[in-house]
Amino acid sequence: MAKSNEKDLEKKEPKAAPKKDKKKDKKPNIFVRMGRKLKETFSELKRVTWPTLPKALKATGVVIVIVCIFLVIITAVNIGFTELLKLLTDIKSSTGA
Repeated sequence: MAKSNEKDLEKKEPKAAPKKDKKKDKKPNIFVRMGRKLKETFSELKRVTWPTLPKALKATGVVIVIVCIFLVIITAVNIGFTELLKLLTDIKSSTGA
């Protein structure tokens, strides 16, 4: 049995890679690709679970409140640095001249 297996292995030649068709390797033109992308996008948008109006308004309100809080904090820091800069430049100009 071992001899027959060896003979079978010797007879078998490695299979050549299948020839590739040039048309399969070539990418479709830009319009075909754009059309596919648009189709995929709309397909995905159909599966999205959109929030209800009250949920959207609540989330928008939360974002506006957080933005206002950061606006106040950054404005306060900016005014503080401006006053500190004025104080430092006044001291420097009064002692230097």
